[in-house]
Amino acid sequence: MTFDIEQFVGDCHNSLADDVPQKAIRPVAKAMTTRLVLVTALSLAFLSQPTTPANGADAPPAWAYPMTPPGFKLPPDDGKLHHVPNSSAAFTTGQLQDRFFTKDWRPDDHPPMPDIVAYGRKADVLACGHCHRADGAGGPENSSLTGLPAAYLRQQVVDFRDGARKSSVPQRIPVALMVSLSHAVTDDEVAQAAAYFSSLKPKRHIKVIETDTVPKTYVAWLIYAVSKDGGSESIGGRIVEVPDDLDQFESYDSRTEFTAYVPVGSVAKGEALVTSGGADKTVQCGICHGPDLKGLGPIPGIAGRSPSYIVRQLYDFKHGERAGPWSALMARVVANLGEEDFISLAAYLASREP
Repeated sequence: MTFDIEQFVGDCHNSLADDVPQKAIRPVAKAMTTRLVLVTALSLAFLSQPTTPANGADAPPAWAYPMTPPGFKLPPDDGKLHHVPNSSAAFTTGQLQDRFFTKDWRPDDHPPMPDIVAYGRKADVLACGHCHRADGAGGPENSSLTGLPAAYLRQQVVDFRDGARKSSVPQRIPVALMVSLSHAVTDDEVAQAAAYFSSLKPKRHIKVIETDTVPKTYVAWLIYAVSKDGGSESIGGRIVEVPDDLDQFESYDSRTEFTAYVPVGSVAKGEALVTSGGADKTVQCGICHGPDLKGLGPIPGIAGRSPSYIVRQLYDFKHGERAGPWSALMARVVANLGEEDFISLAAYLASREP
């Protein structure tokens, strides 16, 4: 693994104000170089350990990869105006479903969106903000982009385009859309979107509750939602992540809140894995993702993220569906982890402040 200090200094300088001299950035870059050398050393030491996959040839956990029900159809545009809490805006059903139109419920919550985020480019580049929301908050069905490093965001589009980033369940709509979009979007458009989303500050949207029983749910297009008929059931070995207000979620409101029900004891188990490696079962997450888990240089933050999303990524890393730069390190980090470990890690990370 190499780290180009001059490129890093240049990237940092380009992302800061013009009056910030490069000489002020260089000490930070040197410190990061030292840290990344440590990461490499620790990772190579870990690679030398024998690894045995915890679950063998395990199938993707269905609860983490919800599939759109057969025969599902979006409601027709009846001209009705939709509203969300604490917003004076109103959009029709057709506007909510328009993939070339970002539903900007609260323009004051973020700086002006680039056109590629607000409208995309017809006919084959969807508006980034349609799926990922106006401020990049995303949802359990895809990824939050808010505050992620611009270099990391750009690389993910390249990975989708080159086939280095896929999914263990490639037919899921969000992944299929990203793969298709990656072949049509230009590098300049990607750079504009990445600069915008990376400039935003993440906000907490997830409440984690440890429990033995959860509300009964059903798949509402791309995510799980609480059953309208009520009832409860055992949580079993899974995470149940649902929006607190389904209408608000389906209106693409960035302020939608979510509840993640997780097995009792999973947060503490996840903390042990994150902070100590779980008795040499894995590597402490903070080495690469920063001591506060909010990212380090081009490495993304993982605190406060959707636990459903986190489990999918851990599973995909383990099974070779994510093979971009540095993915080999993650593949080895998760090699000895099983689904229960993924659940514990995701529960703990979701409980943290982003």
